[in-house]
Amino acid sequence: PPPARRAHGPRQRMDAELLRDNALSIAGILNPAIGGKSIKPYQPEGTWEINEMSGYKYEKSKGTDLYRRGLYVYWRRSTVYPSFVTLDAPTREFCMTQRAKTPLQSLVLMNDPVFVEAARAMAQRILANPTVLDQGQRLELAWRLALARKPLPQEIAILTRTLEQQLSTYRVDPSAAKALASVGDLEKPAAINDVELAAWTALCNVLLNLNETISN
Repeated sequence: PPPARRAHGPRQRMDAELLRDNALSIAGILNPAIGGKSIKPYQPEGTWEINEMSGYKYEKSKGTDLYRRGLYVYWRRSTVYPSFVTLDAPTREFCMTQRAKTPLQSLVLMNDPVFVEAARAMAQRILANPTVLDQGQRLELAWRLALARKPLPQEIAILTRTLEQQLSTYRVDPSAAKALASVGDLEKPAAINDVELAAWTALCNVLLNLNETISN
């Protein structure tokens, strides 16, 4: 008999809150705690003050609270969390039956401190894993963490080339490597040098931004 055929619908990009949760989960730093107070993640400086009349200042959450799920992000209708709005979250001023997807998602996923720190955490997770010691094994682990499948040979080739390019870039610019390897509040392991961590962070940032990674 002919092989069975699978039918499936088109991929749909995750909603804003789930994109953040997905990145933190892949990075291994998602805080799954249930209930409690709202949290305040990273956001551009001065954003909160635009509509502030009472002098109240935005105070970023600290510790593990910073990595709680998007469900708990503090919501203020007059100054909505920029990352979520740029993706597709509604302002909640009126009912919406469908969220609008925007092409600006890559600007958030590649540059927002939440996702850059998640990429760094993912890189640290890979480099600190005692069971994967060579580059090939690490690349395969990174791919599996992000996409939950084994990479194809051509995909490994692309990852290898990308990593080598990033290593070359940061070897000649150690200050840029240090800056990238220091994004966020997450503690940086002393045993991992900045150049290696920055290169892997850049690679993981790409993986977290793949269409397959951010779709369901």
